[in-house]
Amino acid sequence: MKQILIGRMADASTKDEFCFSLRCEECTKVWRSAPVPFSKAGVFPPSTEGKRIIYNTLYEKEKRRALEKAAREGEEVFNICPICRRLICNECFLICDDLDLCRACALRLGEAGEPVSGKSNETEHVRKTTAALK
Repeated sequence: MKQILIGRMADASTKDEFCFSLRCEECTKVWRSAPVPFSKAGVFPPSTEGKRIIYNTLYEKEKRRALEKAAREGEEVFNICPICRRLICNECFLICDDLDLCRACALRLGEAGEPVSGKSNETEHVRKTTAALK
C-alpha cells in the first residue's frame, strides 16, 4: 500500500519544507501531509559547486524521508477499493459485511456499510438506496 501511495502522491514541497498530497478519487477532496522542514531552510544557496552538490543531495535525501513519512500518514487516511482499484479517503470507503468497498462500488453492488471515518453524509443515502435494491 505504501508504494502505491508514494506513486500517486503529488509533490507540494518548497525549498524550505516538504509536503505531499493525495486526492480521493471518489469525492475529489485533497489531503496534504504534515509539512516537514528542510534542515537547511532559510540558508542561502551554497556558492561553490561542491557545496551545491552536497546541499542538493541533502535536500533529496530529506525529501525522500519526508515522502516515506507522508506515505505512512496516508495509509491512515486512504484505502484502495478492491473492486475498482481507486484511491479512496476514509470518508468514502465503507466497512461492509463481506468486503470493504468505496461508496460507488458498494452502491453498484447493493452493499451497505459505514464509512471508515464515520463522517459521511452519504451513508444514509447508500443505506436507503441499497435497501431499495433488495
